[in-house]
Amino acid sequence: MSAATPTSPHIPVLIRPIIAAVAPVTGVWLDGTFGNGGYTRELLAAGADKVIGVDRDPLAFEMAADWISSFGDKIECVEGTFSKLDEYASDLDGVVLDLGVSSMQLDIAERGFSFMRDGPLDMRMSQTGKSAADICNDEDEADIASIIFLYGEERASRRIAKAIVAARPLTTTLQLASIVASCLPRSKPNQSHPATRTFQALRIAVNNEYGELAMGLMAAERALKPGGQLAVVTFHSVEDRMVKRFLQARSGGMANANRYAPESIQDVAAFTINKRKAIIADAEELAMNPRSRSAKLRVATRTDAPAADIDPAKLGMPMMNKGSR
Repeated sequence: MSAATPTSPHIPVLIRPIIAAVAPVTGVWLDGTFGNGGYTRELLAAGADKVIGVDRDPLAFEMAADWISSFGDKIECVEGTFSKLDEYASDLDGVVLDLGVSSMQLDIAERGFSFMRDGPLDMRMSQTGKSAADICNDEDEADIASIIFLYGEERASRRIAKAIVAARPLTTTLQLASIVASCLPRSKPNQSHPATRTFQALRIAVNNEYGELAMGLMAAERALKPGGQLAVVTFHSVEDRMVKRFLQARSGGMANANRYAPESIQDVAAFTINKRKAIIADAEELAMNPRSRSAKLRVATRTDAPAADIDPAKLGMPMMNKGSR
C-alpha cells in the first residue's frame, strides 16, 4: 500500500514508524509482501544485511527486474505465501507483513481488483485458482451472501447476493460494481464507493487472506530467532483484531473469554509486545498518502520460548458456514 513521489515510485505505509520501532535494523529480514519492493529497499537502507522478498504474485518480481539486480545478493526473491514463510527462511532477525492488496495490483485493470477500472472479474493475487467471477457465477446465493457479510462486513449482503445471482453471468469489475451500487443508497461526498465492502470480501475469499494471515503469524513465530522483530501493518478491523489477539495470546496476555471459567494455563510467552496500542500514521504521512488513514502497525519481539500453534478461531478469524447467511 503506497503512494507515488518524485524520488521513489512507491512509499510503503508506516515505514518510518516501522524502522523506528525495530531499530537498529540488522541481519536478515523477510518482507512477506514484496509488492513494489518499498519495504525491502527501506529495510536495506536502514541497515539490514539481506532481505528475503516474498510475494505470491509473480508480476511483483517481473516489475522489479530492472532495479533488483543492482542489490546483488542482498535481495532474495521467493514466490510464495505467508503461511509457508518459515519454509523459506529461519533464524530471522525480522519479519514485516503489509496486508491487503498492493497499489500495483489496484493500478492494473486487467487484474480485476478495482471497482474504479473496468477489467475481468479476477482478483487472484497468484494468478491461479478460483477467481471472483467463479464465486459470483458458481456459488449458491446463500454462500455469496455469507462471503460478503463475513469478509466485507456488508449489512446488505443478502440483497447484493440476490442481485448477483439474478445478473449472472458476471464477467467484469464495472458490471459487478454497478450491480452492488444498485442495491445500496447513493453514496454521499467523501463516503467510500458502495462496492468497496463487496470487492474486499471477494478478494479476501479468492485469496484466503484471513487463513494466510493466521498461518503466517504462526510461521513468523517459528522463523524468528530470539530477539527477532515482527511488524505487521493492517488495513481494516478484522485483520487488526487477528494480529492483536495473536500477539496477546503468544505474549501470555490473553484473558479468559468467560470470567467464571477456571483460569486458563498460559504458554510461556513467545513474544513481548513493544507497544500495547497500535501505531497509526501521523499528520505528515496522512497528508502525503491518504490511503494510510486506515493503517495500523503492531510490533513485537520474539523471545526464546518454543513456538506453538494457535486455533485461528481464537484470533477472531471469520469462519464460513455454508448457507449461514
